[in-house]
Amino acid sequence: MEEQRQQTPTTTAPLVHHNHRPGRRKHSLVSELSGAVGDLGTFIPIVLTLTLVSNLDLSTTLIFTSLYNIATGLLFGLPMPVQPMKSIAAVAVSESPHLTTSQIAAAGLCTAATLFLLGLTGLMSFFYRFIPLPVVRGVQLSQGLSFAFTAIKYVRFNQDFATSKSTSSRPWLGLDGLLLALTAILFLVLTTGSGDYGTHNQEFDIDNTDDVNDSGRRLRLHTRLRILSAIPAALVVFLLGLILCFIRDPTIFNDLRFGPSEISVLKITWDDWKVGFLRAAIPQIPLSVLNSVIAVCKLSGDLFPDREELSATKVSISVGVMNFVGCWFGAMPVCHGAGGLAGQYRFGARSGMAVVFLGLGKLAIGLVFGNSFMRILGQFPIGILGVLLLFAGIELAMASRDMNTKEESFVMLVCAAVSLTGSSAALGFCCGILLFLLLKLRSMECSRFGVSKFWSKSSAEDMDDSVP
Repeated sequence: MEEQRQQTPTTTAPLVHHNHRPGRRKHSLVSELSGAVGDLGTFIPIVLTLTLVSNLDLSTTLIFTSLYNIATGLLFGLPMPVQPMKSIAAVAVSESPHLTTSQIAAAGLCTAATLFLLGLTGLMSFFYRFIPLPVVRGVQLSQGLSFAFTAIKYVRFNQDFATSKSTSSRPWLGLDGLLLALTAILFLVLTTGSGDYGTHNQEFDIDNTDDVNDSGRRLRLHTRLRILSAIPAALVVFLLGLILCFIRDPTIFNDLRFGPSEISVLKITWDDWKVGFLRAAIPQIPLSVLNSVIAVCKLSGDLFPDREELSATKVSISVGVMNFVGCWFGAMPVCHGAGGLAGQYRFGARSGMAVVFLGLGKLAIGLVFGNSFMRILGQFPIGILGVLLLFAGIELAMASRDMNTKEESFVMLVCAAVSLTGSSAALGFCCGILLFLLLKLRSMECSRFGVSKFWSKSSAEDMDDSVP
């Protein structure tokens, strides 16, 4: 007994208790604020493009998306993003003639109605349960890499959002130069690392040691990482971008006008419905089903394993309700996105408060500055947006690292490759499903068809004939 009492003080229990604090630290107000801006690398360029090309009402979009952010943050309790419907936005600005605001709204309403019905009837949950995980991972990998490729373009080249094209190479120096973007990348890597600080694995590595000197070294390392992770890195980078807006063009102050624009109901004609559905809703629907519902639900389970996985039915209905409210007034069609969730998580968001804070910020901007805020967005350094988008894309792509067998990896990579080269998540999804079924059919027992029995009998006869 005396020997046991003497050994008791050398246990690592106090260190284990101490090292659970960083996990809670990540839930701090500052971390939530930093995570709130994690998906703006996607949001700002698309809103900017639609405003320039399709005369989207920025004030209306900011006000309605702010309400969506607040509602989803309170409803889901997770950093559930509200992002533009990317396929509709791409069709609206890249195809000629450009879609009008009414046609964009019609496309958003058609997509929303489809997702709402899929959720209401339970079909979305049915699809979610039976879609193979390697196929979902393939969709996530392709979306993540697509974001990363776009981010690299933003960093390396100047962008003309009105034509959705890259122009000249970005200069090294300047207030939107390559050096600024690279500095932002280095800052984010130094402060956030690979994004895994505070996970259970790292805490176990720190605690699982009996050597006093090694324990002290690990504790110092742990303290340094805790200090670095406490820095709201994404928020610092975003605020730097806002400051640079006014330095790049001081005349912005003269162009700012106070108050929101007038909100009115759009007039959507039968022709608008037809054009919006055929040109924009049809390519958007499969993307929304895969990336806005299925991939988001699966990613929520990966990022928050201690919480209940998001319901595909609730997420699908949420997309429908949001657009039923806002599209009639000219707000941009929106959905939830796995890339936005990954980006917000990457920079510190761990609860619904992150998107609530983002919603409050959007609401204040929309009510105070209205459409004149476009002048500020027009001067925001695109290289910094590219940096934020890069980290969000990589975080989403890394969700595919749990493929344990060569067969699963094969299906995932084929699905991702087809999605990227064919520019269609739906095409990649179909190829992934077909490949998965073929591989299962190949390894299936054939005895029920009589093939296995015939093969065994033939093999036995051949062996008997070969015996002298």
